[in-house]
Amino acid sequence: MALEGLDGAGTTTQGALVAAALRQRGLSVHETAEPTNGPIGQVVRRVLGGTLPFQPAVLALLFAADRLDHLQREVWPALATHAVVLSDRYLLSSLAYQSIDLDPPWVATINQFAPPADLTIYLAVSPEECLARLERRQRPSEHYEQLDRLRAVHRAYQRAIAASRLAGAQVVVVDGMQPPARVCQVVTELVLASWNRRARASEQQRL
Repeated sequence: MALEGLDGAGTTTQGALVAAALRQRGLSVHETAEPTNGPIGQVVRRVLGGTLPFQPAVLALLFAADRLDHLQREVWPALATHAVVLSDRYLLSSLAYQSIDLDPPWVATINQFAPPADLTIYLAVSPEECLARLERRQRPSEHYEQLDRLRAVHRAYQRAIAASRLAGAQVVVVDGMQPPARVCQVVTELVLASWNRRARASEQQRL
């Protein structure tokens, strides 16, 4: 399961809240994020933080490589143990963020070996509200954390969501402007429903 949204939309906060809610229901949960803490993800984080310059195409390739490493190193092993995997960002982030500087079909092509998540939840928060939240954190801004770029990413997300749905991916938009507890409740119910469908499908395959 993947949580998506603009910087400041609350994906990290909701990931922690939903993971806690799922554990209270007795489920095993593996929390993770992209960029990862692996060797490629650490390079990506340096680029986003402005300490390591890279061209947009190189950054997109690094994101794609980090994603495949993420799947092999964390996601698939966790799923094999029947854990719910909650990822703070996944494929849809690349299809949105990288496509504002690059050709969207090319971005999709370099990510073709990353399967869509069972469920992707997009937290809908306006670019203006996201920027206000980011400014309240009082930390150095990253590459995409300016209003014009947030607006561009917002538009790119809408295109990516539409394209992903046409391709058969399960993408649900949740109002991220609601109180965090309410957002958590909605997201938790969606994740539980998706996880139950996955469990039933897995059981049928064993029969």
